[in-house]
Amino acid sequence: MLTIGDLARRSGVATSALRYYEELGLIQAERNQSGHRRYLLATLRRVAFIVFAQRVGLTLEEVGRELAKLPNNRVPERADWAQLSSTWTQRIDDRIAELQKMRAGMTQCIGCGCLSFDHCKFANPDDRAGLRGSGPRYWLDAESTRDGPAPDCPGTAV
Repeated sequence: MLTIGDLARRSGVATSALRYYEELGLIQAERNQSGHRRYLLATLRRVAFIVFAQRVGLTLEEVGRELAKLPNNRVPERADWAQLSSTWTQRIDDRIAELQKMRAGMTQCIGCGCLSFDHCKFANPDDRAGLRGSGPRYWLDAESTRDGPAPDCPGTAV
């Protein structure tokens, strides 16, 4: 059995994230007599799966659905994990293709100089800016509230 601190050290995941995973039902802890969390050693594998799945692009909701497919009556084996991850190949390939397209288009896009918020898929995907109305909405909204630019203003990005 591992304490939450042990699990955090061994997995590289913050204790706050582990508590959140537990709240979502992604991992389970047992409580000792004093109420402290204790995790089975096999929880390390579940946490590794969660971290990897998130890096692939799965949401925590999707991770939960995947983890629910694991057997409850035994510790998951390599074949169980392989079965879960086998469906990710296309998702990874799609993500790689999207990133390659972005990399290839960045020089052209930056050099384009169009600054077109109604057409540019990088600066304004799905014409988010147009939903706020016509004109310099980010500037007008900021001026009317005197709180600075709107939170989704491209000019506030780091």
